[in-house]
Amino acid sequence: MQLTDEEIAAMTPAERRDLILRLAPHPGGLPSRRTMDRLRKWRTVLMLVCAAALIPWTVYLAITLPSHYVARNWVATWVGFDILLLAMLVLTALAGWKRKQFVFPTAFATGVLLICDAWFDVMTSHRGGDLTQALLSALLVELPLAFVLIAGPLRLLRYVAIRHGMIHPDSHLWRMPIPIPDLYPDNRVPLRVDPHD
Repeated sequence: MQLTDEEIAAMTPAERRDLILRLAPHPGGLPSRRTMDRLRKWRTVLMLVCAAALIPWTVYLAITLPSHYVARNWVATWVGFDILLLAMLVLTALAGWKRKQFVFPTAFATGVLLICDAWFDVMTSHRGGDLTQALLSALLVELPLAFVLIAGPLRLLRYVAIRHGMIHPDSHLWRMPIPIPDLYPDNRVPLRVDPHD
């Protein structure tokens, strides 16, 4: 069967989406639906347990940590962190330049590292010129760059899902389902997401 451009243009959005889903290849290597559900459940439980354990740990640290502490390996810590940040920036630049999907995780991780860098620079700076420099660096360089690195790929990811007919164009990013039909009971990605989910 061959469809003409006119026949495709006459289709409803739902018909186009069904056609895309039928034509999309089904890559091998995906675990069974039951295994995916089990992994999702256990990963969710693991994250919630870690979050619950972090609450008393944070309170404990807030009560017991000294306000002044001389750190060991100060230079190695910061140089190592900057080497990691440099590597992530280069990986992100290469993935973006070559238009590879690898840009999604590297850009997001690099943005998070920049936020951490800004936080620690500001929090460990002495009052005066040192703190002013850290604040200016955070506000004018690190945080804006982190925003670009995090927001850009997330918008692109949403666009890819819309472009392939996997989600409705009105879907908000924070409600966007993972556009893989195999993850859902009826093998259909939810077109519109329930606002209560």
